Amino acid sequence: MAGQKVAVVTGAGTGIGKAVSLALAKEGYAVVLAGRRADKLDETAKEAGNAKTVSVPTDVSDPESIKALFARVKSEFGRLDVLFNNAGIGAPAVPMEELPLETWKKVVDTNLTGMFVCTQEAIKIMKAQNPKGGRIINNGSISAHTPRPRAAAYTATKHAVTGLTKQTALDCRNDMILCSQIDIGNAATPLTERMVQGQGVLQPDGKTMIEARMNADDVGRAVAYIASLPLDTNVLFMTVMANGMPFVGRG
Repeated sequence: MAGQKVAVVTGAGTGIGKAVSLALAKEGYAVVLAGRRADKLDETAKEAGNAKTVSVPTDVSDPESIKALFARVKSEFGRLDVLFNNAGIGAPAVPMEELPLETWKKVVDTNLTGMFVCTQEAIKIMKAQNPKGGRIINNGSISAHTPRPRAAAYTATKHAVTGLTKQTALDCRNDMILCSQIDIGNAATPLTERMVQGQGVLQPDGKTMIEARMNADDVGRAVAYIASLPLDTNVLFMTVMANGMPFVGRG
């Protein structure tokens, strides 16, 4: 389709990445689906129906894999309008002093360094295209503000994402490249199943409890809204959360 906008979504095979990919496809984007598992990317592509999708198996902890992804985008479409930096991992919930250094490094490589390299590659395309510009949307998480117990690596990377978001927005605004951060709380995905199983999840007071979740499709619609705005308007930060989750207030 002539003039069709192009989006890249990392972690597109499951959960939030899948929901956002389907929302952008519904809005008419050609969506490049990036993720580690080709079978899961193909499932997302199948659910997108007749929408234009391209599946590119990608490991965002590997800079060369990221560069290959964006080279594919440039060769196939010649431009990029939206990058949703979503791929991320957590670590086992253990006391901080027991977290292996290699586990820490793996989380940092995926959640922070991978996002940085994706951002670099997106900027290169967005600056060079005509008309230049585009939008980068980072998945920050509620943990970019408030940590859960025993989540040092994940919390540290998500706080760092906030700094990367602000720096990208500042450094790139004269090139009409906007950067946003969406902080998501308890979307119903495979990664949050533990919140509603058994006794639930550990709370700061040492208790465990079941937590409310929300439909991941609502996150998809929120990202699609940010992406729909003209390039003279930015949503710098947005929080989308399950209304009943224990985030606002004490306890």
